[in-house]
Amino acid sequence: MKLKICGMKYQENIKAVAALQPDYLGFIFYDKSSRFFDGKIPQLPNSIKKVGVFVNESLDKVINLVGKHNLQAVQLHGNESPEYCTKLKSFCHAELDSASHQKIELIKVFSIKDSFNFDILKPYEGIVDYFLFDTKGKLPGGNGYTFNWDVLKNYPSTTPYFLSGGIGLNEVEKIKAFKKSPASEYCYAIDVNSKFEIEPGLKNINELEKFKYELQH
Repeated sequence: MKLKICGMKYQENIKAVAALQPDYLGFIFYDKSSRFFDGKIPQLPNSIKKVGVFVNESLDKVINLVGKHNLQAVQLHGNESPEYCTKLKSFCHAELDSASHQKIELIKVFSIKDSFNFDILKPYEGIVDYFLFDTKGKLPGGNGYTFNWDVLKNYPSTTPYFLSGGIGLNEVEKIKAFKKSPASEYCYAIDVNSKFEIEPGLKNINELEKFKYELQH
């Protein structure tokens, strides 16, 4: 499973986290978030994909920020429709692929607590590259607690997904057990954020390093 570390904010902290070689780093372009990013992303290793996180943002602004920061993935955390996703995908391919020769991945977020109607995913099939399942809470992400992963036993799709929502060091054994279950067949990545923070946007490097090591051993 790949690792995504989201909610990056501070230059030196970004560099320190990048040194751990996660697969994805997430930057939140939502001005109501305490992790809102409005700076310049430092030079990162080519192996790390930069993800822009958006909440009900205009297509023009998303496209602009993808180009400005050379993002390799877009994560949609609001109520974006399948039509919106289709337009964004075509824009990304037409406007940006020609310059970067790199596919821009599209991740659509859905929130879960104790149950979920998977029929909601059907209109997005074949449009988005990944789903991301997060914990339903007051905020669009960064709520700090997990949802009931047993819900994913009924996952009907073959679209790979990110597992998110309140994942920290205490969840390592739970993740290892989940990886052995049929529900994890299409789990592509683990997404972490608030459980590894000293303050919003500032990540604890030692704890992230320990988490990555323990997941691999």
